[in-house]
Amino acid sequence: MIHLYTHNDLDGVGCGILAKCAFGEEAEVRYNSVEGLNVQVQKFLELVRQGKAKHEYLYITDLSVNEQNEQELNEYAQSGGKISMIDHHKTALHFNAYPWAAVTVAYPDGRLASATSLFYEHLLRNGFLKATPALDEFVELVRQYDTWEWEANGNAQAKRLNDLFYLVSIDEFEEKMVPRLLGSEPFAFDDFEEKILDMEESKIERYIRRKRREIVQTFIHDYCVGIVHAESYHSELGNELGKEYPHLDYIAILNMGGKRVSFRTIHDHVDVSQVAGRYGGGGHAKASGCSLTDEVYPAYVAEPFSVEPIRTDAFRNYYNVKNSSFGTLYEGRSDTRFFLYPFDGKWKMEINGEEVDASYETYEEAERFIKRHYAAWLVRDDAFVKFLMKHFRKET
Repeated sequence: MIHLYTHNDLDGVGCGILAKCAFGEEAEVRYNSVEGLNVQVQKFLELVRQGKAKHEYLYITDLSVNEQNEQELNEYAQSGGKISMIDHHKTALHFNAYPWAAVTVAYPDGRLASATSLFYEHLLRNGFLKATPALDEFVELVRQYDTWEWEANGNAQAKRLNDLFYLVSIDEFEEKMVPRLLGSEPFAFDDFEEKILDMEESKIERYIRRKRREIVQTFIHDYCVGIVHAESYHSELGNELGKEYPHLDYIAILNMGGKRVSFRTIHDHVDVSQVAGRYGGGGHAKASGCSLTDEVYPAYVAEPFSVEPIRTDAFRNYYNVKNSSFGTLYEGRSDTRFFLYPFDGKWKMEINGEEVDASYETYEEAERFIKRHYAAWLVRDDAFVKFLMKHFRKET
């Protein structure tokens, strides 16, 4: 019997589907949350202690175990137990000290790895599976979605695969994928799947528009953080909010029902796996998560609760536009006005009509400062015209 304990997201389930393709009925696949894996491993080790799992092979993919299970699994391997752990998370790199673990974050050519791509290579290398165009395409779609390379590559099929994954149950997704991957045809969605995926895309766009009006910002451990409550579409939501509010270092997405926090960033200078690691979680540099613990709750829920949502910039302006040589007007909370204007090759700022000493090399640097520290937003043209008329009267 082949036991596979893996994550319950697309990348983890991709490993389960490959196991079903390679081993058929011999594969017992269990999909786990991050916390659930350790319970599952303890059950397996108990079977080992009872002598009921002596000749069975254990795979762990896309997840890593806690310290207690790490030591017990190593003892199991040293006593002749068959185990392979395959992962791609930076927080699991220390497992490479064991001969039974292989953690690879990126390939030599710079592509980021996924658990599905690594497990696929393992199965091919050991003769458990033969490569086909359908398998190759499926694995690459999973890899691109999980590493978010699909967006840079313009590969919408990868995102649509993940959308389909969340539209059906895991069992139904498996039932759809296994025969499709074992067949001789190239990998593709059928007509019905294409229709429901088009509907889902519209639903996601509406959901993101609604959540844009709910995000708040605050400082947590020197990071400027956007916080939003959402139960669905965390990756899409985190990416879109990050692009809309680039002054935020990362987005924290709270799922109160699931008692989980997801962290997303679009910035290279921020590693959210370190943020999650502070609270006992983990993940990737740009996407990670942790449990909503007693330590997390005050900083991400209780303290920001009374903060007003971020106001969006006016988007149909003709006069009050960003980076204008005539200056640009912003407003913050408590009716604070910020006027950014070019002066002597740099950018200066007035706050409520008073010039501040600081100057900025670029417009973007000045805007980032007022958005981070004052949650300021670009005002509409009518307010800008009134502001200019008031200034003109003062000068004359």
